[in-house]
Amino acid sequence: MNTINVTIKDRLALITLNRGKSNALNREMITEITDMLYNIENDANIGGVIITGRENFFSAGLDLIELYRYNEEEIKSFWHLFLNFTAKITAFKKPLVAAINGHSPAGGCVIALACDARVMSEGKYIIGLNEVPVGIIVTDSIFHLYAFWLGKANASRSLLEGKLFSPEEALQIGLVDELVNPASIMTVAERRIRKYMALEPNTWQQSKLNIRKELIAATSVDQEETLKAVLTQWWAPSTRNLLKMIIDNLQKK
Repeated sequence: MNTINVTIKDRLALITLNRGKSNALNREMITEITDMLYNIENDANIGGVIITGRENFFSAGLDLIELYRYNEEEIKSFWHLFLNFTAKITAFKKPLVAAINGHSPAGGCVIALACDARVMSEGKYIIGLNEVPVGIIVTDSIFHLYAFWLGKANASRSLLEGKLFSPEEALQIGLVDELVNPASIMTVAERRIRKYMALEPNTWQQSKLNIRKELIAATSVDQEETLKAVLTQWWAPSTRNLLKMIIDNLQKK
């Protein structure tokens, strides 16, 4: 695997996102995470998963630099891949905890939202869904995932303005469950997930799937019509100009 590292200890798998400085999500990375979650879900020797990042980045979201170069077929295929990934991680039946060690906007936030709990490092970090200011139309599935934790009103307001939260704001609004000193984040995340893992597995897993029944349906439904709108806007001159400006700024850093 080129974009993630996986270690297993005492039935707990740790997936560390490990792609470049910011852990930006591209086709390879999403495929590797999806495949690993599939393997873990079907491995009776693993009872839960922690996902984390490295060096002040959980994940900066989609790799806009790579995606900008895709042709029409490539970008359509990628969006199908990403929406399927969102459905897969949302319906993952085993305990899944995010140890958010740094910045987590956009796609990084989507991964965290799909988890059962989110522990975040204190510091000058950002988290949230800022697709609208970037020129990307928000899909129904992403809205439902956000609203599952924030409620529909807060999710609507935050999405439409592309609000990015500080860790303290994220805790207050219910986007994360706990703030910790960066040095303690893995200890706290492991303590939380082992509480889940100590319970009878089938009872816990079926309860999770029942609780998420509507959310799983919303992320798994055919979103072809929404995707058409996303792709049309992706190729609109206004969006291409906006993306080019964002990419130019990223490449200067």
